[in-house]
Amino acid sequence: MSLRRDDDFKDRCGKLKELSDKELKEKFWELTEEIVDPLIDLAETHTSPSIERSVLLRMGFNSIDAKVIVNQILEAELLSKGAGHVILKLAEKKGVNYKKAGELIKNKVVNDKDLKSLFFGGDSIDS
Repeated sequence: MSLRRDDDFKDRCGKLKELSDKELKEKFWELTEEIVDPLIDLAETHTSPSIERSVLLRMGFNSIDAKVIVNQILEAELLSKGAGHVILKLAEKKGVNYKKAGELIKNKVVNDKDLKSLFFGGDSIDS
């Protein structure tokens, strides 16, 4: 048994014909946000150490360093921010490349409080 779908293309298309280029562009971005926003929400609440280690591997960290860095970020309760994001924010704040920032986390040069300050303010990390 196949489902029959009424062809409503002409109706949907007719509504768009009335829009200017600017209005079409606004409609496009509005619909894009409707699609992407739930994905962003899902990503923020459904990550795991395994996923974050995978991200760090793709950033060029080796598996041993990735595990240590992710564990440090997990202990700082920042895993939901994304390990790569934490590293990039730290790199920006310290004025170093991201690999050096990862090393700073791995070697515990920066502590949980320092990492949290990247996102929540408070005492700043010395440059």
